Amino acid sequence: MRITLTIGAILLSLALPVQAQQQSPGGVRPPNKPPAKAAETHESTPAPFDGDLQRLAEILGSLQYLRIVCGAKEGQKWRAQMQALIDTEVPSGERKRRIVARFNRGYRGFEQTYRTCTPAADLAIRRYLDEGAKIAREITARYAN
Repeated sequence: MRITLTIGAILLSLALPVQAQQQSPGGVRPPNKPPAKAAETHESTPAPFDGDLQRLAEILGSLQYLRIVCGAKEGQKWRAQMQALIDTEVPSGERKRRIVARFNRGYRGFEQTYRTCTPAADLAIRRYLDEGAKIAREITARYAN
């Protein structure tokens, strides 16, 4: 199951020390063309883990903003993780819109609140890393082949 591999990669990103890269922040934008792999989940039949995926997307968006505002030089690390999730899962229509909207909601929510890094922002980062890792582990354990 491709989603398991991608969730596993995200789990590693959430658990490993942060690497430095330099790029500007930003929300997730749908890819210009769909990947040439994976069968699409029918829009009217959401995957049983869609709620967890949406929460994970929101966490990734929050981390994308907070890590940058707190001085991490990771560039687009968390956005790239989100894009990998979308590319693997290949959601269509409304399902894709919901996942992307949750990433952007996480990003924009903190963008409106934090202009500089604070102890509260550092705490939020730690909590989101823990929660994201937990969600990734649970999805992998529940839906792995």
